[in-house]
Amino acid sequence: MFHSTTILAVRHQDRAVLAGDGQVTLGDTVVKQGARKIRRLYNDKILAGFAGSAADSFALFSRFEAKLEQYRGNIERSAVELAKDWRTDRILRRLEAMLIVMDLKSTFLLSGNGDLIEPDDGIVGIGSGGGYAVAAARALARHTTLDARTIAESAMGVAAGICIYTNNNLTIEEL
Repeated sequence: MFHSTTILAVRHQDRAVLAGDGQVTLGDTVVKQGARKIRRLYNDKILAGFAGSAADSFALFSRFEAKLEQYRGNIERSAVELAKDWRTDRILRRLEAMLIVMDLKSTFLLSGNGDLIEPDDGIVGIGSGGGYAVAAARALARHTTLDARTIAESAMGVAAGICIYTNNNLTIEEL
């Protein structure tokens, strides 16, 4: 499990939202409140967010962007190829990060073990507060009429109230 962040993806009612908190910690000290851990890729059609080492995550963003270019924006093929590389390349295997990538139709979680997971309900979270955010988002998606952005924002608030490595300084991107 990676400490110091929460990233949450919510695909709901034909919308896709990726939310991330802004807190960065070094050990048990908060060193930054407003980090951006999510970004738009491939002509703003794909969202990606990371948890883990920032340097490792930026390296993975670059590799994923290269895969998107190579496969003309096909998120599934790009994610599969990155997962293969991550699993078989000795240098990549040492990277300490996780990624969530999504578009309007698909959501994938990629881990350093070479795992590639597509959640059944389009809701997935990573980082130390990811489990809390996912639980809140699933409950809101099932039992309310809220839109994807409101669900993500509310669920991140729940995570920030529970996880000491997560704050309320959110970055939210929506497709």
